[in-house]
Amino acid sequence: MKIGIPKEIKSNESRVAITAMGVKLLKQKGHDVYIETGAGVGADITDEEYQEAGATILEKAEDVWSVDMVMKVKEPQQSEYKYFRKGLIIFTYFHLANEPELAKALVESGATAVAYETMVGPKDDLPMLMPMSVIAGRISVQIASYFLQSPQQGKGKLIGGVPGVKNGKVVIIGGGIAGQNALQIARGLGAHVTILDVKPDVLQQIEEVHGSDVITLMSNEVNIAESIRHADIVVGAVLIPGSKAPKLVTEEMVKSMEPGSVIVDIAVDQGGIFETEDRTTTHDDPIYIKHGVLHYAVPNMPGAVPKTSTIALTNVTVPHALDIAERGVVAAAEHSNMIYTGVNVYDGYITNKSVAEALDMEYRDFAKLV
Repeated sequence: MKIGIPKEIKSNESRVAITAMGVKLLKQKGHDVYIETGAGVGADITDEEYQEAGATILEKAEDVWSVDMVMKVKEPQQSEYKYFRKGLIIFTYFHLANEPELAKALVESGATAVAYETMVGPKDDLPMLMPMSVIAGRISVQIASYFLQSPQQGKGKLIGGVPGVKNGKVVIIGGGIAGQNALQIARGLGAHVTILDVKPDVLQQIEEVHGSDVITLMSNEVNIAESIRHADIVVGAVLIPGSKAPKLVTEEMVKSMEPGSVIVDIAVDQGGIFETEDRTTTHDDPIYIKHGVLHYAVPNMPGAVPKTSTIALTNVTVPHALDIAERGVVAAAEHSNMIYTGVNVYDGYITNKSVAEALDMEYRDFAKLV
C-alpha cells in the first residue's frame, strides 16, 4: 500500500503522524511511505532521517495525498478537502461531532475516515486516545498554573502555596485518563485537589490510590457549582466517544468564580464542557477572558510538546496502520474491532452512530454497507 504523511497545517501543530522508526516498520512489510518535505521538523525529525528509514520525500502536498492511505495527527483542514476522493483512506484524529463541514466533505467525496478517537479497545477503553489524553492532562495543570500568575492576568497565586500560606485549589471534572493525569500533576505541585466523575468505581479507584488527600465527588450540577466557586483552576476532562462534549458548567457557574481564575478545557476539540466557551484558541493566542475568568481553549494541547507526542502517537497507530495496509480497510475492520469502531465515514455515509446523531446526519451501519 502507498501511505502518505502530509505536513500538519493546523495552527501551531508541530506534531507529525509518524517517526522514522514507524516508517521503517511499514517499509519492512513492503509498504511505500511518502512524506511531505519538512513534515517532521517540528518534532525534530529531518527529511534525511525519514529517507534513511526508507521513505520518499515529496515537495508537494497534493502528491503526498495521491496515495492509498493518508496518516495525519489532526483533522484535515478546509484547504485539504480538495484532496478527498473515493477510495482514499484517511487515518487521523477527526472529532467529527464538532466538525460538520469536514463530515460533509468526507461524505460527499466518498473517502473513508478512520478516527483514532473512536477506536475501542478490548477493555472497552480508547487506546488510541490514551497517550494524547495523558499528555493533555499533564499539560493542563502546568499551563493553568502559568496563567494563574499576575503578569498573565491571573489572580497571582502560586498553586502549591508556601509554608505559612494556603495552597491553591484545583477542580478536575472527569476522572478518566486525562483527569487522572491532571490530578497527578496538581498533587505534585502541592495543590488542594477535588475531582468529580459520574462513575462511583472511578472515584473509588482514585481514593484507593490517593487516599483522603484528594476530595472525590459525584459529578452533578450541585457539586460542580459548589466545587468551582472558589477554585483557582478548573480542568475540563470529560469525553463521550464520538459525541459532542456535554455542557456541564453553566455560564452562571463561571460567573461565580473569582476574577483571575483559570479554566482549561481538554474537551474543547469536542465542543467543550463550559457554556462560556464560544471559540477555540491557538498556542499563539491561547487565552480569552470572560466574566473575569481566563479560558484556555486550545484544541491541540499535545502539539505544544511535539517530540514527546509524535513518539507516543506512533507507538499506538503504526500497528493498526499496518493492519489496514496489509488487509485493506474492510478486511481489517472484520479482523479488528478497534479498526471497525474507528470507521466514521465510508462510501458516502456516516458509520458512527454517535457522530451521526451529533451532526443530525444519516447513519448507516458499516457492516451492512460492506
